[in-house]
Amino acid sequence: MAQIYNKEDLFNQAKKVIVEHNLFFFSDVTAMLPCHHTTFYEYFKPDGEEHTELKEMLEANKIRTKSSIRAKLFKSSKAAELLALYRLICTPEEHRLLNQQYVENKFDGSSGMTINFVDNSNNK
Repeated sequence: MAQIYNKEDLFNQAKKVIVEHNLFFFSDVTAMLPCHHTTFYEYFKPDGEEHTELKEMLEANKIRTKSSIRAKLFKSSKAAELLALYRLICTPEEHRLLNQQYVENKFDGSSGMTINFVDNSNNK
């Protein structure tokens, strides 16, 4: 016999676990709820208001966490961490110069994709 859940209680539980555990993905939310993930998606359809609200909460957690990580990287004096931050914010040209081997993907829209391997080891 299928379990019947109170939709409002389930929604409030989902919001609570997103905030308390700083969750990023729906799979994490459904894992922490007392229902099966299929039940969750039956109650909260992807095009519904509740689903959209939960999605926005997850996105806010992602943005807040990424900002925090970037701030920590910025305050670091370790070369590897500074380089990681630089790679996050650099231009494609700067990224190409940083890498020993850079893979460039180009889509021309007609015959497919061209992949070029650029060896920058001589540019040091």
